[in-house]
Amino acid sequence: MTHDIHIIGGGLAGSEAAWQLGRRGFKVRLSEMRGSGERTPAHHTDGLAELVCSNSFRSDDDEKNAVGLLHHEMRRCDSLIMAAATKAQVPAGSALAVDRDVFSAEVEARLAALPNVEIVRERVDTLPAAGATIVSTGPLTAEALAGSIGRATGAESLAFFDAIAPIVYRDTIDMDICWMASRWDKGDTKDYINCPMTRDQYLAFHQGLLDGEKTAFKEWEANTPYFDGCMPIEVMAERGVDTLRFGPMKPVGLDNPHWATPEHPNGRWPYAVVQLRQDNKLGTLWNMVGFQTKLKHAEQVRLFRTIPGLEKAEFARLGGLHRNTFLNSPVLLDRQLRLKSAPHVRFAGQITGCEGYVESAAVGLMSGLMAASELAGREWQAPPATTAMGALLSHITGDAEADSYQPMNVNFGLFPPLHDVRKKQRKEAYTVRAKQDIMGWLDSFAPAA
Repeated sequence: MTHDIHIIGGGLAGSEAAWQLGRRGFKVRLSEMRGSGERTPAHHTDGLAELVCSNSFRSDDDEKNAVGLLHHEMRRCDSLIMAAATKAQVPAGSALAVDRDVFSAEVEARLAALPNVEIVRERVDTLPAAGATIVSTGPLTAEALAGSIGRATGAESLAFFDAIAPIVYRDTIDMDICWMASRWDKGDTKDYINCPMTRDQYLAFHQGLLDGEKTAFKEWEANTPYFDGCMPIEVMAERGVDTLRFGPMKPVGLDNPHWATPEHPNGRWPYAVVQLRQDNKLGTLWNMVGFQTKLKHAEQVRLFRTIPGLEKAEFARLGGLHRNTFLNSPVLLDRQLRLKSAPHVRFAGQITGCEGYVESAAVGLMSGLMAASELAGREWQAPPATTAMGALLSHITGDAEADSYQPMNVNFGLFPPLHDVRKKQRKEAYTVRAKQDIMGWLDSFAPAA
């Protein structure tokens, strides 16, 4: 059949986008490579929305948890992914976990039941030159299509080992130990939070990096290079005991005022310094500069909390290492996820730089609603930035720092802060505000048929 919109990729984002459009009466061509004789190295079936890693959608608590709040908002938007997850749910305490086979079968069955959604098993190698399109091919985009996207965006390569650094919530950093300063205080700026280390602390930390349990490469990742500038910190540590002190943990030019004495009224240099740099415009999230890592998550929490000032740190994101394909969305995409150089093409899911099953599906949901509004000739109204969907969209399309843009899970650090609420009550306050603000937005787009 002729179609109103072409969706490339039948993962969580593509399936959700197809559902939102199909339920509104638009004719959808959903192209999925698996089932055409092709398969990615990570998938094991041809089913739509196959979960290739964990079977968990993480916390379902929508009172004090950002991803649980995202669940709530997506349910209010008639999300296919959330409905299928409920159908396939298995016991997992407060988390939403699923039987992955039942989940995938439910997604595919519901889409197949829509008469105006055509599921086509085919590989698409190039971006369409015209016609409304949503690309939702995820972190394992096939090489030919990735090349086409690269040519359209000016990117040299979209496939690399992405060793990402941890991100810390600002209000969990102990500023009685840390201090704000730039190296040599150039320009009288104080752009970094600095965590000082003595020699003994540094040596113990260096040994911890060497001894820490690390993630292993998968066979299909073996020949993918590290991304420039993302060398894992433990790899640098292996090159010598002082390598880090001449790299990301360099102490020169950073006088610690907490160590001031009559002889050194301005402080004195630590043996090593861990620096954190502001990661979002709100100033609620700070990334550990140069701390890209492939340490396992539990090991990261244990080791990084030995850093002075981070003993009680809470992490919005821990470091990771995986083959990834994603766009520098704040630069390349507009506020409606359209490619600025080719606005008939939208992107959705993990390729936009979100991280996680639920986030991928949420961006797919929003891309479907955006496309539906455009096809119907209506003006699109974005969800408020105070909601989980709105905060995630704002991060992807403009609030993140473009020079250091990295994949991100939804977290309260992406929300406009509530400074007048006590810290222990903020998470609940964020969810109360979001639930109020999402209600008005739900009336801004056409209901499903």
